[in-house]
Amino acid sequence: MTTTSTLQYRPAQSADIPRCIEIRGRTRENAISAAQLAELGITAQTWGAAVAAGETLGFVCSDGASGIVGYCYGDAASGEVLVLALLPTHEDRGIGRELLQRVMIALRERGHRRLFLGCSDDPTSRSHGFYRHLGWRPTGARDALGDEELEFLFPDR
Repeated sequence: MTTTSTLQYRPAQSADIPRCIEIRGRTRENAISAAQLAELGITAQTWGAAVAAGETLGFVCSDGASGIVGYCYGDAASGEVLVLALLPTHEDRGIGRELLQRVMIALRERGHRRLFLGCSDDPTSRSHGFYRHLGWRPTGARDALGDEELEFLFPDR
């Protein structure tokens, strides 16, 4: 576990999923409620089972008594970054960047040279500039939800 100030980062566990679902509904942009996630087939049970099976890997960040304040998950088989979510009270502290980096490294360690994710193509959205600033590039494709697909290519070793 790594600590920065009161921030602690660790691999996600199935028991973290209910809190992650709560946070997903409280994000500043693109909030999705537990009911909306359930409509997509994402519940604490399905998400937790994927984490327990190693199909979905992730990291969480806790801040003292606040508990988990952000998380990032990726798909171990495809290399897709599935979600990065952070409470608005903890934005602009480097937490999102750190969580994303940890998931990217974990996916790279599983052999992925190319990672991808769905992102808003609206330049006024926070995610638009965030990922591009970190080296993610548009592919020209759209995902099933209509979001722009971005990719990150690791340099050859």
